[in-house]
Amino acid sequence: MNRPRLVLSALLLALAPAGALAQIAAAPVTPVATVAVPAAAPAFDRVAPTSGIGQPTPAGWDLQAQVTPIGKEAQNMVFDVLNPMMVGISIFVVVLLGWVAFRYRRARNPTASRTSHNTLVEVVWTVVPVLILVWIAVPSFRLLANQYTPPKADLTIKATGHQWYWEFEYPDQGGFSFDSIMLTKDEAAKAGSPYQLDVDNRVVVPVGATVKVLVTAADVIHAFMIPAFWVQMDAVPGRINETWFKATTPGVYFGQCYQLCGTRHAFMPIAIEVVSKERFAAWIAAKQSENGIVPKAVATAAAETATTPVSADPANANAAGGQSAPAPMPADTTAAPPAPVAAAPVATN
Repeated sequence: MNRPRLVLSALLLALAPAGALAQIAAAPVTPVATVAVPAAAPAFDRVAPTSGIGQPTPAGWDLQAQVTPIGKEAQNMVFDVLNPMMVGISIFVVVLLGWVAFRYRRARNPTASRTSHNTLVEVVWTVVPVLILVWIAVPSFRLLANQYTPPKADLTIKATGHQWYWEFEYPDQGGFSFDSIMLTKDEAAKAGSPYQLDVDNRVVVPVGATVKVLVTAADVIHAFMIPAFWVQMDAVPGRINETWFKATTPGVYFGQCYQLCGTRHAFMPIAIEVVSKERFAAWIAAKQSENGIVPKAVATAAAETATTPVSADPANANAAGGQSAPAPMPADTTAAPPAPVAAAPVATN
């Protein structure tokens, strides 16, 4: 406001009658309607990751320690079936090659054999590979059957891949969602997390719960993979794929998109924090408060309270059951028929 206008306003106030100023001061103030803002969510301390657990090991050649029943079954298959079979076949082939090279060298056999067929050898090298495949097939089919026959889910999470980050939604807890973006090098160093593995918003799940993950994508094909859970599922635009896991050990577990989804394919990691059920309930309450979501239990109780009839007269309430006594029947207000009026006597002369 410029100076002449300020001077003019001061003169008008000085010349105004005292009664007018008092009337202005006594005028009621109209209250302004406000909208309740949800309280800020309480701080939720992030669990620090453990070196060598839920992330690649320094050696980088072995499987990560599995923390789900499916992962442990798959790990047992690798260690008890596949690895012994590969070691045995490798040793057999090396020994066989050495024996053939030594036994059938030119100095030992100046005249080469003319044998072209051997029935026994042909039967053996046909039957033995078939038995090896059957040996692999039995635990493999059992693992596939268990992996794609999940139990009833305790929690559902929707994971959507974007270029280049993940979006997660909790439909059973009010439908809140959040983006999960990789930490920068400085942020990871400050948080004590491995670079290119941790994110700003982790997925939080309770320990021992069966978690169903609905996987999709918004632009190109991505992939949802957590090696410590033995989980790997493609995220295809316009389609929802389903996978599941049941983590039995609390901690922080990292994954990655393994599809070549663009220039920043290597910079959209996945971080899942497995916590106790009490801690998970506190995290859900914080997220619901942050997003202005009323929990189902509170909403149901409020609806039931609103629909419960309340007695107008507390004295009529039944002390034993808390129910109001029936209201008395209204009195009959129908008018009684009028009494017959006797005729007046007629005077005679």
